[in-house]
Amino acid sequence: MTEDIVARVLRQWQQVHPGLDTAPMAVIGRLNRCAALLQQATDAPLVREGLTRAEFDILGTLRRTGRELTPGQIARETFASGAAVTKRLRVLEARGLVARRPDERDRRVAHLSLTEEGQELIDRLIPHQLGYESALLEGLGDERRTDLAETLADLLVLLEGRLGGLQP
Repeated sequence: MTEDIVARVLRQWQQVHPGLDTAPMAVIGRLNRCAALLQQATDAPLVREGLTRAEFDILGTLRRTGRELTPGQIARETFASGAAVTKRLRVLEARGLVARRPDERDRRVAHLSLTEEGQELIDRLIPHQLGYESALLEGLGDERRTDLAETLADLLVLLEGRLGGLQP
């Protein structure tokens, strides 16, 4: 069986510090490595449309919520900083994918929505993106994917409970 890079790292730590409990590293190291590899891989179809993953996430958030959102709401939904969202929204607005409407009571607040072009793009792109992501996970099989998704959901709930309060 082929060894992953994290197994090698764990073995190296055991040589340097025998008896060291590397179990957390076995999980978190693999999650981080998988996240980095998936980020690179899943950006490939988006690049063809001239989008970054973060821009795709904003378009998807506006589409799936089906309502106008403020930049702050988008930041919370996408786990991005306000500054990062503002920068991405400028790009999406310049491309004509997102429209901005000032708040009637507070001109400092903006309400954002998809333009017709933005909705058409996300509706066309999401099935292709999901198909591509499904192909990336093909080797696991349906049952293992379901088990992994459930385990990751448990971990996410645990982490959100412990760390989620740290975010504004």
